[in-house]
Amino acid sequence: MERPVIQDRIGAATAKGGPARSEAGESSLRRGLGLLTLFSSVDSELSLSEMARRSGIPKSSVHRLATDLVHWGALERGPRGLRLGVRLFELGNLVPMQAKLRELAVPFAHTLNEVTHLTCNLAMRDGREVIYIEKISSRTLRVPHSRLGGRLPIHATALGKAILAFSDPAFVDEMLSGPLTAKTEKTITDPEMLRRELAAIRESQVAYDVEESRLGLFCVAAPIFGARRRVVGAISVTGATALAQAQHFAPAVRTTAMALSRSLEGDRPRGR
Repeated sequence: MERPVIQDRIGAATAKGGPARSEAGESSLRRGLGLLTLFSSVDSELSLSEMARRSGIPKSSVHRLATDLVHWGALERGPRGLRLGVRLFELGNLVPMQAKLRELAVPFAHTLNEVTHLTCNLAMRDGREVIYIEKISSRTLRVPHSRLGGRLPIHATALGKAILAFSDPAFVDEMLSGPLTAKTEKTITDPEMLRRELAAIRESQVAYDVEESRLGLFCVAAPIFGARRRVVGAISVTGATALAQAQHFAPAVRTTAMALSRSLEGDRPRGR
């Protein structure tokens, strides 16, 4: 059953609240917020035409409002249209999985840090980048390029590659069709080479970054899954050694990610 159009709701609110306001004033804000309610778990990505049809707002107005929402971060562009943006997570609204992920992951991250004595990072995807949502620092090694709220290109980090390997194939194709910028001379910028590495990550469920995001550092990461085996983030450790040392820590990282994934699954409400 199709939802009532936004204009009907706006009209009802105007009738209760007094005279209509200009589109440049509160009405414009109300319309913009109303566009966000068009998205759901089933309709996570919508075109401008579909948003205009469902809302009853002229397409030109939808385009203007959506542009403002993209600039603010409430919406982001996807391969087939627009979807809810990570800014909503940053405000703690409308993206509850990421908030739950950080809450559940903190004890796991602390344990991984204590076991490995390395910096532990937790990240999620935001468009073509990863955003760091938790960091437990090592006492012996500074990792300056990762910080809470910091971002790095998804293809240049172990965290990003762990997420990308299990992302929607359409998004992976979009990533590989665009330019892959280099953070260092060791960053993988060849699409076919990256595609082969993603296939290997899907087999092992472990991703490596050896001086690809920062010279002198390695990172080993594993994906974190939520409901229906959907990748929701990744966890990693970072050190200042070579690939052989990174591989030494892979079992601990992978086991932690698997335990965290089970915790996320177990935290879901269950029907009787």
